[in-house]
Amino acid sequence: MADTKTNDSQAVSEHTVDKLAGELRDLQENRTEENSSVEDRNGTGDVEKQIPVEGCETSESRDPNVIDWLGEGDPEHPQNWTWKRKGPIVVLVAFITFLTPLASSMFAPGIPDVMRAFGSQSSILGSFTVSIFILGYACGPLLIAPLSELYGRSPLYHCCNFGFVAFNVGCALSKNMGTLLALRFFAGVFGSCPLTIGAGTMADLIVQEKRGKFMAIWAMGPLLGPVIGPVAGGYLTQSIGWRWVFWVLAIAGGVSMVLSGIFLRESYPPVLLAQKVQKMRKETGNEQLRSALDDGRAPREVFMLSIIRPLRMLFLSPIVFIFSAYTAVIYGILYLLFTTISTTFENVYHFSQGSVGLAFLGIGVGSLIGLFFFGAASDLLLKRLAKGGVLKPEYRIPPLIPGAAFVPVGLFWYGWSIEKEIHWIMPIVGTGFVGVGMIAVMMTVSTYLVDAFTTHAASATAANTVFRSLGGAFLPLAGPPMFKALGLGWGSSLLGFVTLAMVPLTWFFFAYGERIRTSPRFQVKF
Repeated sequence: MADTKTNDSQAVSEHTVDKLAGELRDLQENRTEENSSVEDRNGTGDVEKQIPVEGCETSESRDPNVIDWLGEGDPEHPQNWTWKRKGPIVVLVAFITFLTPLASSMFAPGIPDVMRAFGSQSSILGSFTVSIFILGYACGPLLIAPLSELYGRSPLYHCCNFGFVAFNVGCALSKNMGTLLALRFFAGVFGSCPLTIGAGTMADLIVQEKRGKFMAIWAMGPLLGPVIGPVAGGYLTQSIGWRWVFWVLAIAGGVSMVLSGIFLRESYPPVLLAQKVQKMRKETGNEQLRSALDDGRAPREVFMLSIIRPLRMLFLSPIVFIFSAYTAVIYGILYLLFTTISTTFENVYHFSQGSVGLAFLGIGVGSLIGLFFFGAASDLLLKRLAKGGVLKPEYRIPPLIPGAAFVPVGLFWYGWSIEKEIHWIMPIVGTGFVGVGMIAVMMTVSTYLVDAFTTHAASATAANTVFRSLGGAFLPLAGPPMFKALGLGWGSSLLGFVTLAMVPLTWFFFAYGERIRTSPRFQVKF
């Protein structure tokens, strides 16, 4: 089905893509230099050279005690699994990545009821019940990413699914605001798992030239989940009370936990190869056997190294830092909009508590449009720009160049439509443009980081998730005072100008990203 959609998109836009690919290829060739010295673990490789399944045999692989994949077509490598085996994993990871962001905002319509139930009148405290979940997103990856690179993806999914369910049950039973806040934080910590290692799982299972559309589907979760959350939460709160928001989340999490126990299998190649070595040691009695991906470090050293790796990437790699800052602004704006949409549509357009959630659907529809277009264009442009040669990570950036411009356009449209009290459909159309731009940013940045830091994709996406979540947690707290001081028109315009100023970064990294990525000056030493 995915191939059919790709073929349809290619048929519709083949001439446009050919023209754009030619122009972008000329720019790339004029501005970048080939660098033959590659340190793949630092994200300096052009392709996934560190994965032995790509078929490049090394001197180490000829050592009879070194166990490697059996060439490019090894059926035990996750990228060569049948779709019957890896399809359910892709679907489950995409669903869990949708579910936990859903929990971040689904509770928002029930905040007034919770404040009344617990006798609180602080508007900042009310907003913090949403933000503290995102703060958990910022803390969880710092532990989840290193554990996944040491023990694999599967144990982390199972453990975090259980924690997510348990803490949502606790939220449903909470008796005071302090307990609710604490439990929401830990629900966010465990809920950060699919955001942290989901992109790495896609990289484990999908070859580079087909990865774009699957990364687009995965990237929908952090955008579509928070959008649908208020819609469902509004009707649940209005009909059966705010506690049922958490019961529904716990039930959905329980279903995903059971399905994960049945279908979700380990997919991280270094861990699978290590398991293969352990099995062969028992069968042969040869304790000298070792994995080709084993660098000889002790587990404790690997764990400590993996803990600091995301932070080192974040602060020492210009590519990771700048792209993470960009997604932090975008994610923060998404949650900041949640602070205004409900009250605005209730006060200006007189929507009910239940129907006000429908105002969020503009972002959702825009995200789906962006998914269809940018998901197909990502893989298509990658192949056209490579011309059968090296699949450089920078070839993922072109969809971001026009896509990034949709965000400021949508923010201007949204803010001034409300300021002038134009028909309610107009600000929703504006948020649709925002949704198109947000999926372009989230999908492109995630896919680029995975392609550039393949073996350590979990660490790179963890660094991105930490920074992005800090933006989502704290930027919304500035929303109410900013809009009170500037009004919705100029307040949204301020955000629009900020995102507009960031658009040229997309051209810069397409032109110079390879040079920065391969420069010894910017290498992150682990």
